[in-house]
Amino acid sequence: MEFVYNLVVVTHLLGMAAVVGGFAASRPVVSELMVWGARAQLVTGVILAGLASGVDSLDKDPDTTKLAVKLAISVIVVALAEMGRADAKRGKQIDWMTDVAGGLAIVNVLVATLWT
Repeated sequence: MEFVYNLVVVTHLLGMAAVVGGFAASRPVVSELMVWGARAQLVTGVILAGLASGVDSLDKDPDTTKLAVKLAISVIVVALAEMGRADAKRGKQIDWMTDVAGGLAIVNVLVATLWT
């Protein structure tokens, strides 16, 4: 089960790289890479939280407050990325959505690493 958990962690990190990298590379437009990375982050984050909470053999003791904060930020990032990409496809360009989605993705990385 630890292999599965670690595989999901890798996918989670790749999603984070897609969001942050897409933000840095495609400003001021939300790229498709950012959208898919945000989706991957949300789905794999929920899976990781479930595995950490439900599988005793992993010896994880998740901080539910931290997970709730990360989930809330992640949902906002996904929503802004989806709306920003839809607007970009229609020819509208809303710079603040890209900036807020990318900035919150970076905040989520900081929460994940600095919250102890």
